[in-house]
Order: sequence, then structure tokens, then C-alpha cells
Amino acid sequence: MESGGLINPNLATFLFTFVNIGILFFILRAILFKPVTKFMDARTKKIQDTIDQAEEDKSRAKKLLEQYEGKLNGAEAEAVSIIKTARETAEAEAARIVAEGKAAAKVLADNVRRQLETERQAALAKFRTEAAGLVLAASSRLVLRDFNSEDNRRYANMMLDELAAQKGNN
Repeated sequence: MESGGLINPNLATFLFTFVNIGILFFILRAILFKPVTKFMDARTKKIQDTIDQAEEDKSRAKKLLEQYEGKLNGAEAEAVSIIKTARETAEAEAARIVAEGKAAAKVLADNVRRQLETERQAALAKFRTEAAGLVLAASSRLVLRDFNSEDNRRYANMMLDELAAQKGNN
């Protein structure tokens, strides 16, 4: 049944080919398509899980960043507070040291004043003793000598000038 070199399809060949293609489809589907589909679904799930995990990690990292920034701000505030407290403590300590220095200087000045007063009193006592000796010596000279009233006035003025000069030196 050939007509002009064309191949006539035969119904049996057509059915046989159709059945073979159907069987091949089910075999390939069972052997190839299901595992490939299963592999593709597993791969999609793995990718989605990785994306979800990345989003979760990103969210956790953002929260940690916010916590660290909060801690950093707290640390900065604490550092400022520590510096302020240290400055106040240092100023108080400096004021205490200055006050102690002033008190020590006052005690020292008072001691020096007392010592100078004691030395002044001693010098004054010595001066009185020496002045009394000079007056006695001068008196004894005057007694031994006969003076006129002009001589007495001159010696008395001279002694007063001498006593005033000694008193002025102290």
C-alpha cells in the first residue's frame, strides 16, 4: 500500500507507538520525574530554610546591635559619671589638703609669734637688767662727782637719749 513514496501510517503501528510512549512516560515519570521533582522540592525547601535562617540571624543581629548600642550609651554615661565623681573627689581632696596646709601654716605662724614674743620678753628683761646696771653705774659716777645743775641736765638728757635709742632698736 504504498502510494508515491509516502509512508502510510498504520493504525496498529500508531496504537503501538502511542502505548509505548505512554509506558515510557510512566516509567520516566516513576524513575526520573519523581526523583527530580523531589530533589527540586528539597532544594527549594533548603533554599527557603536558608533564607528564613538568614532573616532570623539578621533580626537577631539587629537586636544585638541595638543592645550593644544601648550598652555603649550606658557605658558613655557611666564614664561621664565616673569622671564627674573623680573630678569632685579630686577637688574635695585638693580643698582638704589646702585647708590642712592653711591650718598647719596658722599653727606654725602662731608658734613663731609665741617664740618671738618669748624672745622679745627675754630681750626686754635683759634690757631692763642692763639699763638698771647702766643707771646704777651712771648714778655711782654722778654721786662721786660734784655736778652743777647744767651738768645734771646734760647727763640726764644723754641717758634718756641712750635709753630711747636702745628701746627703738628693739
